[in-house]
Amino acid sequence: MKKVVIFGGSSFAKQAYVYLSHDKHFEVAAFTINKDYIQENVFMGLEMVPFEEIEQRYPADEFAIYVAIGYRKLNKIREKAYLRVKEKGYELISYVSSKTANWGHFEIGENTFMYGNGAIMPFASIGNNVIIGSALIGENSKIEDHCFISSQSIISGKVSIGKYSFVGNNATISTGVKVARGCVIGAGAIILEDTEAGGVYPGIKSKKIQLTAMDLKFFK
Repeated sequence: MKKVVIFGGSSFAKQAYVYLSHDKHFEVAAFTINKDYIQENVFMGLEMVPFEEIEQRYPADEFAIYVAIGYRKLNKIREKAYLRVKEKGYELISYVSSKTANWGHFEIGENTFMYGNGAIMPFASIGNNVIIGSALIGENSKIEDHCFISSQSIISGKVSIGKYSFVGNNATISTGVKVARGCVIGAGAIILEDTEAGGVYPGIKSKKIQLTAMDLKFFK
C-alpha cells in the first residue's frame, strides 16, 4: 500500500481522499498546500502541512503525492503545482477507480485521476495531470496532458484532445475528431468536426416555453 500526501484543500481534494482511501491501494497520510493558503492545520482529520516544509515532514523516498486541483485557468494552476511537486523529486500517483470499466490495454500518465462508473476502451492513451469524471473514453483515443473531462461526456473512438482542454458534462466528441489545444467544449455540446485552438464551443441552452409542465399531454 503506497503512502500518499494530497496536494490541495478544496472539495476535489476531499473527493480524492475518499476515492483513494476506499480502493485500499493507497494510504492517505496528510494534505499539503502553499503556506499562505492554509486556514486550518487539520483537513479531513489529517495534518495539513505547508508545501514549503513537505520534504522535512514527508520525504520523497517514503511518500508519493497526488495534486488534487481542478480546472481553473484552463488547468494551468494544477499544472503549476504538478511541476513544483516534480521539481522536489516526488512520485506523482495516478488513480483509476475500481468501478471504472476497462479491459486493460490502455496507457495512462502520472497525476491522472478517473472517477468511477465510466469506461476506458482498449488502446486509449491518457496523458499526465488529467482529471476524468464518469466518462466514456473510446478506443484508440488520445487525451493529452493537463485536460479536464467532465462526467457523462462521450469521447468516441480515435478522438484526440489537445493540452489544457476542458470538456463539459454530457458533451459528445464524434469519432475521429481532433479537439485542438486549449479548447472549451460546453456542457451538452456535440462536436462533429475538428476544432480550432483556444476555441469555445458552447452547448445548446434550453429556454422555458410558455406552457406549464401540467399542460403537457404526457402528464395528463
